[in-house]
Amino acid sequence: MQAFSADQITAACAMLDGQPPQTVLAWAVQTFYPRLTMATAFGPEGNCIIHMLAAIEPRVRIFNLETGYQFPETLELRERIKEKYGIEVEFAKAEMTVQEYEEEHGGPLYVIRPDQCCHDRKMIPLRKAVEGYDAWISAIRKDQTADRGQASVVQWDPKFSLVKVNPLLHWTKSDVWRFIVKNDVPYNPLHDRGYPSIGCWPCTAPVGEGEDDRAGRWRGTGKKECGLHVVEHEGGSGI
Repeated sequence: MQAFSADQITAACAMLDGQPPQTVLAWAVQTFYPRLTMATAFGPEGNCIIHMLAAIEPRVRIFNLETGYQFPETLELRERIKEKYGIEVEFAKAEMTVQEYEEEHGGPLYVIRPDQCCHDRKMIPLRKAVEGYDAWISAIRKDQTADRGQASVVQWDPKFSLVKVNPLLHWTKSDVWRFIVKNDVPYNPLHDRGYPSIGCWPCTAPVGEGEDDRAGRWRGTGKKECGLHVVEHEGGSGI
């Protein structure tokens, strides 16, 4: 299809803002499939979307950025999702193994340059994973971070030059867990052990009572995002 214009995005937002996630997903499938894909870290939000896609269009290609540093519980969750929905989430991996990567840098780069580690093991594989697609689905919520608070239900993503669809943008954490419980959606057992937000094991810590859900991500560094959902503006594009 031809590039989605700024006017089309504005019209889509006006039509879909405030609609249930299933309506947003059905629109995305009708508009972009088969050139529609989804990235998931197997967080509770992403698992809700997988549950919905299983009913709407289970052939949508879903992938996970397998950095080599994921928790065993996260990898096991992928298998439970496959068993329940018949959906095999594809792994998108960096070219180097963890061993090769750490040998090249003289040790774990996440200790001294976490932004570079995220770029090499997440951003670059993501760019390759979305090549040839017109739109991708994310599971961000508006209330999670300042960058995510600026998102729209449908938006242009200049980092990857394709449309980004955010079906759960206006959901709250309570909405997510209510849906999980009601529909018996598989989730990561680490959520029951004080990990509300889960990424790579070296950069994810439990969260204390009263702390923000993402306080355990890159704790002590001031870093809150790996870069996938950081707002970038493309000069002159208007979208």
